[in-house]
Amino acid sequence: MPPRSPLPQQHGLDAAWIRTPRIESGTAPPWETMRDFLLTRLPAKAKVQDRLAAGEFVDQHGQPWTGDEPYRAHTYVWFHRPLEPEPPIPFPIRVIEHTDRYVVVDKPHFMATMPRGAHVQETALVKLRLLLDLPEIAPAHRLDRATAGLLLFTTRREFRGAYAGVFQSRRAAKTYEALAPYGPGLEFPLTVRNRIEKERGSLQARVVPGEPNAETRIELAQHRGGVALYRLTPITGKTHQLRVHLASLGLPILGDAFYPTVRGVPADDFSEPLQLVARQLSFTDPVDGKRRDFESRCELQWP
Repeated sequence: MPPRSPLPQQHGLDAAWIRTPRIESGTAPPWETMRDFLLTRLPAKAKVQDRLAAGEFVDQHGQPWTGDEPYRAHTYVWFHRPLEPEPPIPFPIRVIEHTDRYVVVDKPHFMATMPRGAHVQETALVKLRLLLDLPEIAPAHRLDRATAGLLLFTTRREFRGAYAGVFQSRRAAKTYEALAPYGPGLEFPLTVRNRIEKERGSLQARVVPGEPNAETRIELAQHRGGVALYRLTPITGKTHQLRVHLASLGLPILGDAFYPTVRGVPADDFSEPLQLVARQLSFTDPVDGKRRDFESRCELQWP
């Protein structure tokens, strides 16, 4: 783990870092200067030369690198990544409850929980840091970008472990709701139990042979013609579990761009959200022992 960043957040984002490799004793380093190292390791869009001149790369004490320094092995270089334009998500993030220790929000569809890949500024973490002026806020668990609903954040570093532990140890009860085709030939409630794996770089998770690692209880709440509202209780928390389990029954969730087949959807197309909401969240507060119960106000769109 790196030491604490010497740079403050910018636009709600932490500074990035890169560490120079160690060099075997008696071996000449492949770079003469720190500039050579940065030019080799960072992409052209990082504009290393210009940013070195502007003092935007610093060491772990906050002192700017000029780039002329001889290469130093096992040394941290801190900097802020340049921000790329992102399509603004046209749905608000709503605060359900804000205490000294945690914040519970309704995350809208299409909004990632935290920065990753092309989704940086338009994420729940960054928006809450700016909205609530809480630089140490952090998610205690995550929701898929496509899924809307309840998400809990801790307000300060000292509370992260306690609340994250509630979700990691599966002591939090979570219930989801989804709109999908009505399955009159199936008997509900039913439990789907199988093995789900997701390969790195693949958009889809898939069911594979082997010992089960994913389990979901599915209840039929109501149906209108060929569409039904299902109540989903995940016993485990595999990536895309609810989407995979419903699709495996021949009941893919409405608006799903990944299951049963991947559909190419432009990044700025928000017209067809996944009809899946994290509806209820309950747990015993790890700090004061009180029962916490929350319900999402996000609406599903019946066709």
